[in-house]
Amino acid sequence: MLLYRYLLTIICFCTICSLSSAQTVTSEDVTPIQPKREFRGVWIATVVNLDWPTNAHATPEAQKKQLADELNIHQRNGINAIMFQVRPAADAFYAKSREPWSKYLTGKQGQEPGYDPLEFAVTEAHKRNMELHAWFNPYRATFDNKFFALAPGHITRTKPDWFFIYDGIKLFNPGLPEVREYIVQVVLDVVKNYDVDGIHMDDYFYPYPVRGQVINDAETFAKYGEGFDNIKDWRRDNVDKLIHMMADSIHKYKPNMKFGISPFGIWANKSQHPDGSATNGGSSYIENFADTRKWMQEGWIDYINPQIYWQIGNRAAAFDTLLEWWSNNTYNRHLYIGQAPYRFYEQRSPAFKNPSEIPNQLRLIRANPRAQGSVYFRSQSLIANANHFADSLKKDFYRYPALPPPMLWLDSIPPNAPQNFVVHAENKGVMLKWQAPLPAADGETAYGYVVYRFQGSEKFDLADPKNILHIQYDTTSLYFDSNVEPGKTYFYVITAIDRLKNESERSPTMAITVP
Repeated sequence: MLLYRYLLTIICFCTICSLSSAQTVTSEDVTPIQPKREFRGVWIATVVNLDWPTNAHATPEAQKKQLADELNIHQRNGINAIMFQVRPAADAFYAKSREPWSKYLTGKQGQEPGYDPLEFAVTEAHKRNMELHAWFNPYRATFDNKFFALAPGHITRTKPDWFFIYDGIKLFNPGLPEVREYIVQVVLDVVKNYDVDGIHMDDYFYPYPVRGQVINDAETFAKYGEGFDNIKDWRRDNVDKLIHMMADSIHKYKPNMKFGISPFGIWANKSQHPDGSATNGGSSYIENFADTRKWMQEGWIDYINPQIYWQIGNRAAAFDTLLEWWSNNTYNRHLYIGQAPYRFYEQRSPAFKNPSEIPNQLRLIRANPRAQGSVYFRSQSLIANANHFADSLKKDFYRYPALPPPMLWLDSIPPNAPQNFVVHAENKGVMLKWQAPLPAADGETAYGYVVYRFQGSEKFDLADPKNILHIQYDTTSLYFDSNVEPGKTYFYVITAIDRLKNESERSPTMAITVP
């Protein structure tokens, strides 16, 4: 994410970072709504112990507790998806890996932490009705120049000819076919062995430009660049090949698994490309050689998650301008906007001191019919309630639960409705029981369930999330409603959801008056 460039002392794109006062968006400009379908994500960064674990020397029990506590807070704030960083630098936060354990778990690369963090994170996220997307950095092999501290089996030691050094760190050479194949296999280790909901890659493809630094890939270009007159086009093609291979491989093994990319907020400026945005700053097309728009056009990725980390009305890269540009270039894939509550803590970001800035951005996102949600950088910023934004989510924007939007190109067949739904009074509450649905046309039964509750003369509207009582991502076939009052009559409806959150028809309505 962008904060890494600060940590790496990589030069910022100064024209973007120059800030102007945020324009005010009032409730009269954009009507806030409460959608039933919305992606509500947060990045949990593990690199340099940013978000978790904040103490690499803590016991496994303490690390687990910290992660569970973070997830509890995010659940209370309405988050329904976790972007969990599992590979910061050719290392691993999971046991079933061909790469060494990350030093951010124990303080020493290659040292076993005593548990499987990814397995634990997936289980805990699903308990809280959150998706978990495994977040990979594809090309970064080290985060610093302390090469002596790398584990003996680290890939930079066993395959030194696969790497070049840029700004003091080792990076995979994307022009090598064997590098692309290796990275695909690294990701497939997670796809095959863990119950993650998606594979997520960040913005680090070719390195962000640093003055005085040169990408040492001329020899690779001479060997593999046939057909390309321009090394820049060849570099873009190298990244294209990786993403295409990745998409095919992921969906071969898990057809329903989501694959998404979170690029830098500008694809290209209009001055750089006729299809670019009306902006003036760094761009992924030019600086990272990442043609993310093409990946959407080709249908290689299921969602794009651009990091639009500037305020509304920014002179060089306005949030509103970029939201509109990306929404016009989704090609019927999902668009989740990367938002930046962390900027509240930056002295150079006065616009983000305005408590209305990010809420106003969220209103613009919801008003755009081609945007399906947000992802926030980063976990600790939300937990710290930067500018009381988490309060706004909990009490206003995410007051009611939401299901992630379905991806009909991956799965358009909903499950059948649950069977034999009954309710009865029990121990000052209402017990709901049902049986799993019959298999649908695609063979799926149910991945989870949604329980709705109505009172009195309320309209039985399943499209309104305020009527959702409970969402679960497991196949348990009962639920106890303890939040009831004696003498009141309640009406219940239940639906089934599949892995991609397609929802079944409703069950029969069951009514009960609490004694």
